[in-house]
Amino acid sequence: MAPDSAALKLRAEDDEDLAVISACLQDALVPVRDLAFVPEDRAFLFVANRFRWEGGLRPAPDESGYQRTLCGITFSEVTTAAYSGFRRSEAGRILSLLAIRSANGAILLEFSGGAAIRLEVGRILCHARDIGEPWPTQWQPCHDGDERA
Repeated sequence: MAPDSAALKLRAEDDEDLAVISACLQDALVPVRDLAFVPEDRAFLFVANRFRWEGGLRPAPDESGYQRTLCGITFSEVTTAAYSGFRRSEAGRILSLLAIRSANGAILLEFSGGAAIRLEVGRILCHARDIGEPWPTQWQPCHDGDERA
């Protein structure tokens, strides 16, 4: 990995930290089969196919395009996990992460199409770390209302 494309390694312990992780994971693709709540460890974890927003919105002239990478995310101190807008049995479904935020003793993972996960937590404690090498993609995520270049 080139020096300017260092792997992401973040820790969140409050709302501001969580907002940074949320921004880095915006538009990450998350297979339902890669979601796991481990009650005995009080942990919720998943692997996301993350768009590398830190690479800029336009690739450099000598680059082949944008990049994605795998990112492992772990939430600690989780007592329960509740799912809405999708079924855990939909193992082949891919969710598109829009935001992660805290609200009233919980962490909300909000996905496109109205899907969501609510994690009841004792406190905010999240780790996000890139796994492996990034790969090129020609597709940049786009939202309704975004201006296209």
